[in-house]
Amino acid sequence: MPKIIAENLHKPVLLAETLQLLNPQIGEIFVDATLGLGGHAEAILASSEKTRIIGIDQDREAIELAKQRLQKFEERFQVFHSNFSEIKQVLTDAKIEKVDGILADLGVSSLQFDSATRGFSFRFDAPLDMRMNAESTAENAAGLLETLSEFEIARIIYEYGEERLSRRIARRIVEKRVSGEPVKTTKELAELVEKAVKRGKKDKIHPATRTFQALRIAVNGELGILEGFIRDGVEVLKKGGRFVVITFHSLEDRIVKQTLQKLSGKCFCPPRLPQCVCGASREVEILTRKPIISGEEETNENPRARSAKLRACLKLK
Repeated sequence: MPKIIAENLHKPVLLAETLQLLNPQIGEIFVDATLGLGGHAEAILASSEKTRIIGIDQDREAIELAKQRLQKFEERFQVFHSNFSEIKQVLTDAKIEKVDGILADLGVSSLQFDSATRGFSFRFDAPLDMRMNAESTAENAAGLLETLSEFEIARIIYEYGEERLSRRIARRIVEKRVSGEPVKTTKELAELVEKAVKRGKKDKIHPATRTFQALRIAVNGELGILEGFIRDGVEVLKKGGRFVVITFHSLEDRIVKQTLQKLSGKCFCPPRLPQCVCGASREVEILTRKPIISGEEETNENPRARSAKLRACLKLK
């Protein structure tokens, strides 16, 4: 893929707000825990002399494109093929103990979403894969739909997609499986959901959007690793270090919000418990009382920014 395409594919969401909160200074070290195509990383590296970036991504194709984009920064950029949940191991491998800032943009990258072969979008008829790490041995979306019970499929679609008609969709999926024609492609799943849901013409999103979101989250275990990642990230920050997280749906945002609240000292335990058992401790100061969202100009230029929410904190000790 030519270099110029890598630069055109990715429009970093909430870029100005991210830079303001991270506030890069000369010689500081940052982790871009979801490197993608390197849009945020490029801006951080360009903003201050001698600033360094440790990039993490589980998609090798994205890594290769990011390398092209960031090669002008030479030794100031280093990238690791890994999941953001492995941030502590990555820094050990990089021989770095503490960093000045961490960024995590949790959205599906443009490269993945716009791929006609990866199965993230129903805009293309492709194998129903959805693994962010294409080299992973984890079961893909088609595999889940072929092996899970109707109850489990409905639970995933309801909990991760917040789809109220999850039982009806799950029943259709299992009926198709029992007939000897399991759902294998994005087109098959999208058409099945559309027939099951039958939403009106005035609905703003495609009927299959929530189901696709739910399956992607389940395949990649996205929510289960999020709190641990934030806690590990805060642990490897220097005193005064900044942590910025951008989410794209309510379930992610809720986990980020509550984890940061616990780390700022807010206890979520029932009031009658004699002592805190939820893990609350005052380690950070929350910098965003409410999540920062994209303005009208950005959402007009980049529709994917509509659902973005940014939260940030400052390491205290």
